[in-house]
Amino acid sequence: MKNPFKHIFLCNRFFYAFGIVICVFVLSFPLPFLFPFALALLTLLLALTLVDAVLLFHPNIRIKARRNLPKVFSLGDENKINLSVENLSNQKLKIEVYDEIPFQFQMRDFHFSINLKSQEEKHLKYHLRPTIRGEYEFGNINLFLESILGLIQRRHIHDFPMSIPVYPSIIQMKQYELKAFKKVTSEQGIKKIRRLGHSYEFEQIKEYVRGDDYRSINWKASSRSGTLMVNQYEDERAQQVYCIIDKSRSMKLPFNDLSLLDHAINTSLVISNIALQKHDKAGLMTFSDKIGTTIKADRKANQLNQILTALYREKERPLEANYELLYRGVRNLVRGRSLILLYTNFESLYAAERVLPILRRISNLHLLVVVFFENTEILDFAQKDCDNTEDIYLQALAQKFIAEKRQIVHKLNQYGIQAVLTRPEELSVNTINKYLELKSRGLI
Repeated sequence: MKNPFKHIFLCNRFFYAFGIVICVFVLSFPLPFLFPFALALLTLLLALTLVDAVLLFHPNIRIKARRNLPKVFSLGDENKINLSVENLSNQKLKIEVYDEIPFQFQMRDFHFSINLKSQEEKHLKYHLRPTIRGEYEFGNINLFLESILGLIQRRHIHDFPMSIPVYPSIIQMKQYELKAFKKVTSEQGIKKIRRLGHSYEFEQIKEYVRGDDYRSINWKASSRSGTLMVNQYEDERAQQVYCIIDKSRSMKLPFNDLSLLDHAINTSLVISNIALQKHDKAGLMTFSDKIGTTIKADRKANQLNQILTALYREKERPLEANYELLYRGVRNLVRGRSLILLYTNFESLYAAERVLPILRRISNLHLLVVVFFENTEILDFAQKDCDNTEDIYLQALAQKFIAEKRQIVHKLNQYGIQAVLTRPEELSVNTINKYLELKSRGLI
């Protein structure tokens, strides 16, 4: 250690003790008999400080610190970080742990205070919630050591730089991961969905049991076997499911510290995973004033990883979305009738009506589901109590915006376009249920 004085810091206990010594010196002016006592206290304090320094800078003082991170962070989720601190010296120490976390979190007073006996190890954990995709850099682990005297601190720096990427929410993807097959129960995904029909992919003929759909009775097989036999079907496989994300300026609105684009990116990863689990083909497309990422729907082994990497790199663009360009991109990329989940945002009925002709043209070719967002700030404001006339007028205006959103849904449904209007935090659940509902009805 080149300059040990750089790593020495005075503790509060030192200042309290020194303050007492000063008070005794001040009192020794009117009371001279206290002066020798004040000198003795000063000498004792300096001696204890010297002893404390010798204890802290003894060669036997050895501290080991480690930081354990996951391979990647999940966007918008609480990610756990583990710290372990081990006291390898032969004395008890009080340690303040300052971990240099990435600057994106703007947490400058984050630390732990622990007491470690000789040869004792403690495990600490904390959580970070990243709200921006990208690379995050962790710095050093700074340990401030105190002996039992507690007059000074010694800084012990562990050079422990680490970097970790923040990807779309893998935690959320695993949380909503569903079983790929539906054999016995009617429970699919997040909630039970009443099956309105069945698809036409034949699986097997089995004996009729109470509760089977009598419309599926196979009369020829029943006459041959002498007992009632029914046809059993399963969900059709290898259907194409495309997530198309609008990354124009309308998707930059922040909700719960995440932009609408980030909410859509997290949900696209979840839906792609579920589609692959259901043996469907998952694809991706992004657009704004120009076409961005395009990944053709497929079921190959690295398809989900390819989608995850593409979503990680996406960024908002400051211009309006070009829906004519979207239509041209869909015609070029998507071959065959497919389910298209379009994540966008309409803040007014006029904005939706302006692009409605293009959405109708896409809907003629594919099963189109338009997913857009409720403005939660307006919803919450509309539910507050009114205190004056101005609040009444403002709430009436808020109700008008809310009604326009409902009107957009009605307008889309009127032309045969499926629509999902959802709060940003409920986007994944509502989109999953819509996908499973369409699949259970045999529409894809």
